[in-house]
Amino acid sequence: MTVPFRANRSMPACSVIPVLAYPDVREAVRWLCTAFGFRERLRIGEHRSQLVFGDGAVVVTQSSDASPASVMVRVEDVEHHRERAVNAGARVVNEPAAFPYGEKQYTVQDIGGHVWTFSETVEDVAPEDWGGATDVPNDTDVRRVQ
Repeated sequence: MTVPFRANRSMPACSVIPVLAYPDVREAVRWLCTAFGFRERLRIGEHRSQLVFGDGAVVVTQSSDASPASVMVRVEDVEHHRERAVNAGARVVNEPAAFPYGEKQYTVQDIGGHVWTFSETVEDVAPEDWGGATDVPNDTDVRRVQ
């Protein structure tokens, strides 16, 4: 079943997006592109990037804390989804909020302590309109591993 959501140039087109934290985002992006064949889709300063592979995506973010991964899921209605999650026992970490990149998001922790962010597209926003860069340098192009 395909979940309908609005298109947004600032978000990958897939529904479920792992978010991986690394101490050095640029180094991680270079390595993931070289080793696994990802392509950098969007660079957000030096602290965050979106990588794509086929019809999938992963977000690489900067963090030195103990939680190296979380999951982002695109949904049609954040408010309704939040209510459902809370009724089932999810603990709210961040209440729904709108962001300049065209998404309304909230974050919860599940019964196992895993962090989930749910995101509803509220408008299609070009990444360059809020400071993202889609014309990324060639330093993250896939290189042949010798």
